[in-house]
Amino acid sequence: MSLWDWAVRAYGTEGVSETCLTLQDVHEQNVPLLLWAAWTAATGRRPDEETVEAAADTARAWDLAAVAPLRAVRRTLKAAIPDIDNPAREAIRTQVKAVELDAERQLLAALEALAPAPDAAPQPPIAALAAAARAWGTVTPRPALVRLAERLPA
Repeated sequence: MSLWDWAVRAYGTEGVSETCLTLQDVHEQNVPLLLWAAWTAATGRRPDEETVEAAADTARAWDLAAVAPLRAVRRTLKAAIPDIDNPAREAIRTQVKAVELDAERQLLAALEALAPAPDAAPQPPIAALAAAARAWGTVTPRPALVRLAERLPA
């Protein structure tokens, strides 16, 4: 199963989207990177430390250039803005959301390309999630990662 298909399925699982948003908004983690890490574990892939670091670098580049700016615009447009017609504002917000989703899809494609071929049995995702979180930031939000790992589909 492709990373994109797996991520869409996982994100739609009960409790996953809320946990991912907490990891993103509270713990400043990169959700596509975390989903990539969980997918590698679920599909029997074992990226080495260098590959995890390369994945974090790729995620940083996409986040800086596209995903975070688009998210900021989308969130700004979420609130009612004086002198902007609500239906027009919402139409633009919907378009920005679609472009943001496409940027995340492109990021996931780039991450999938970095993943090694499957060579082992599927593993629980927590170790892979923690490795990705460490590569992304200075603090590893282990309790939130455990909650995500528990909610992800097997």
